[in-house]
Amino acid sequence: MQVFGLLGNPVEHSLSPPMHEAAYDALGMDARYVTFEPAPEDLAAAVEGARALGVAGLNVTIPFKRDVLELVDPDPLAERIGAVNAIDLPEMRGYNTDAVGAVRALREHGVDCSGTAVVVGAGGAGRAVAFGLADEGMAVRVANRTAERAEELSADVGKAATAHPLDALPDLLADADVLVNCTSVGMEEDRSPVPAGALHPDLAVLDAVYTPPETRLLRDAADAGADTVDGAWMLLYQGVAAFERWTGREAPVGAMNDALRSGL
Repeated sequence: MQVFGLLGNPVEHSLSPPMHEAAYDALGMDARYVTFEPAPEDLAAAVEGARALGVAGLNVTIPFKRDVLELVDPDPLAERIGAVNAIDLPEMRGYNTDAVGAVRALREHGVDCSGTAVVVGAGGAGRAVAFGLADEGMAVRVANRTAERAEELSADVGKAATAHPLDALPDLLADADVLVNCTSVGMEEDRSPVPAGALHPDLAVLDAVYTPPETRLLRDAADAGADTVDGAWMLLYQGVAAFERWTGREAPVGAMNDALRSGL
């Protein structure tokens, strides 16, 4: 039996276990997906313990995506982003599939990842999305509440990115092609981080928030005639990328998506 898992704290509400186990069932694999919830001071021991037990791959979630960098050999993209969310345990190699997940979520919805993207938020998700879109050749405008974090991210991404305050969003979006919300705004309240009047029909809007599936931002974007992509698609495709890296098999995307949507 192959064993894969999730490393984080907390993990009890994660949708990764049913999503990955649906993939194993669909392909007839003898595999299981388990969870590890160590205290921060026990992170290294948890990773080594999972490896000693023969666990083949680990997803990594909050609050360990940055700390685990010191324990693995990150691939170039993960090193640039400064975060790992998937580990090949036999090789102790770390990857970041959040960037891949965001780009694929957009592409699978017919979005041409070219032109200009506005990324709202400069935290972990914002970093992954900014690097992912810049690597696709997009000009990335990072808007964040704290100017210093936006400036740090844009400097890390390089010449493709610029930093801006949140109040610049109407001007930034006027000629933008893609908007990605990477903040938590909209998760617990019916609020949007983006003024509704700044949205327009030529935009594609991805909200990384996936609970609720239809956020205030996505409703406002649909009303403005923009194309919308909910955050569960990003969650799905980062999981798909991890599954395919660990197993070398094409992921049963439909089965994984059905399990994810049922969990939501």
